[in-house]
Amino acid sequence: MTGPLNRRTRVHIAGHRGLVGSALVRHFTHEGFTNLLLRTSTELDLRNREAVRAWYAAERPEAVVLAAARVGGIAANAARPVDFLSDNLRIQLNVLDAAHEHGSRRVLFLGSSCIYPKHAPQPIAESALLSGPLEPSNDAYAIAKIAGIKHVQALRRQYGLPYIAAMPANLYGPNDNIDPNTSHVLPAMLRRTHEAHVQGAEELTHWGTGRPRREFLHADDLARACLFLLEHYDGDQPINVGTGLDVPLSELAAVVAEVVGYRGRIGWDATKPDGTPRKVLDTRRIRELGWEARISLWDGVAETYKWLTTRL
Repeated sequence: MTGPLNRRTRVHIAGHRGLVGSALVRHFTHEGFTNLLLRTSTELDLRNREAVRAWYAAERPEAVVLAAARVGGIAANAARPVDFLSDNLRIQLNVLDAAHEHGSRRVLFLGSSCIYPKHAPQPIAESALLSGPLEPSNDAYAIAKIAGIKHVQALRRQYGLPYIAAMPANLYGPNDNIDPNTSHVLPAMLRRTHEAHVQGAEELTHWGTGRPRREFLHADDLARACLFLLEHYDGDQPINVGTGLDVPLSELAAVVAEVVGYRGRIGWDATKPDGTPRKVLDTRRIRELGWEARISLWDGVAETYKWLTTRL
């Protein structure tokens, strides 16, 4: 079931304060949606099954974008795999079951590109799912997200529901996590480079070797893709969302330094893990539907840095 969503549709954006959720609120509001259902984790703990069921019974959202998740960078995933597995499984089970039980007509589950095998052929097609071992440093999070995909597919198969799943590339943008202990690679680089610049440091050091290649998607582009998919996609397979372009982390570090204005040396700590050697998504399917990313890496990093300086 596809087609334009009525702008009065009751839409639950789960996780609306996060990087993705806040971008979704901006985009859906810009597109004229007037019934966005938003609750903080204090108001509605999505890990609490009975609370979620009661809230869905009362609010009856007609569409859902499940952007709520426990997320973090390589260090956080390695240190707390139980949290990443348990919290994400509970959030997904509770929201997807409640959506089905209380009549949500369209649901979009957001996964992650880390669901794909560590050594998947590049660019990574959706068919690579479950074709090989995962990257060990974030396998708990990946397994939770794979379970979410399978839950969506099971709801489609058993109940004929037009629920879908999308797999975004590495995300960044305003409202990202900039905690030095738990953030992802791009915000971590931005903060580290900003602090080196402010302190006048002659050298800064990033994790790993700088050789891994990554694809980066601005959260505002993902928000556009989410509404586009709700209105144009109804398929059993998860669908990739990205730019289709990747860069070595050494090149990303240079872009970040230029945006920040840092002129010192950039070093690498090869004793820290690199993670997956390369990760770029095959985005042919979503491009064939008519969607493409618009925000360049330079522009996106510059905008994110402007936001970050207001938070430090």
